[in-house]
Amino acid sequence: MKRGILSIGFLFFFSALRAADTLTLATYNVQNYTLEDRQLTANGGFRPEYPKPEVEKAALRAVIRVLNADVIALQEVGGASFLEELRRDLATEGIRYPYGAAMLAADEKRGLAVLSRVPLGEVTEHRDLVGVRAGANKGETSDPVRRGLLEVAVPWQGGDVTLFVVHFKSRLSDDKADPASEEQRAAEAMAVRERILLRLPKDSDGAVISRSARFVVLGDFNDVPGSRPLRALQTKGKRVLAHWIDAADSRGHRWTHAYARQAIYSRFDQMLVSPALLPCVDRAWICDLSETAIASDHRPVVLSLHAASR
Repeated sequence: MKRGILSIGFLFFFSALRAADTLTLATYNVQNYTLEDRQLTANGGFRPEYPKPEVEKAALRAVIRVLNADVIALQEVGGASFLEELRRDLATEGIRYPYGAAMLAADEKRGLAVLSRVPLGEVTEHRDLVGVRAGANKGETSDPVRRGLLEVAVPWQGGDVTLFVVHFKSRLSDDKADPASEEQRAAEAMAVRERILLRLPKDSDGAVISRSARFVVLGDFNDVPGSRPLRALQTKGKRVLAHWIDAADSRGHRWTHAYARQAIYSRFDQMLVSPALLPCVDRAWICDLSETAIASDHRPVVLSLHAASR
């Protein structure tokens, strides 16, 4: 009996060691996991300030189960109470994420959040960011970064991997000077970049992020690879700050957002990793489980980091 217990104990111990070598991250816009005016299907009619429908929640939990990520960055969560509801409902299905953080900023309805299987380090909520953009006739225009910036330290391999979770302005706008909010998203990205530069350790010259800094910028950018927001977070001057991570689904498709009204498919959900973390990138993929079409108008992006890859 003792020998059997010892064998099981050693198996568990070495399994835990192997698991610690890998850190799996995901980013997922869960589409209005909050109270929202909704036009329900199946003769449901219009419902003001209505919760996310149960069929969508069930599909969302099915997707999260398949992701099997250690840490999931979420967008469009209505604050701590909604995150706790999701965490509790996942737990009833045996999907346990005992750690988490949620924040609301100027947008008091759609916030940023993190679910985690592993204990989190320091969590910092940046609600004070302001994006400054040049206007053709009005001079500079300042707007709050409406979803803010959620910074979360995840302990891994003797240090922290810092996650910076973002959700930039959508393309829907009534601003005639910036009809697709391109300038506003670029301004938000630059504000986030400057805050990251302030938050992370510097090299000896004090001017740039340390080459040893391990961080990931992830979330819904509402913009595509090569766009100004992504370029702003990838470089400053000639210095590379982060690398964009490509990903595809099981059929080789790279879209993450479906705009059903116009049948437009776009790659809006992104992950950028610091140069120090790039050698740890094992693989990245887009989840194309059938339930993704029910759960949200976005599909999650998943990134696996492995210490042995360094």
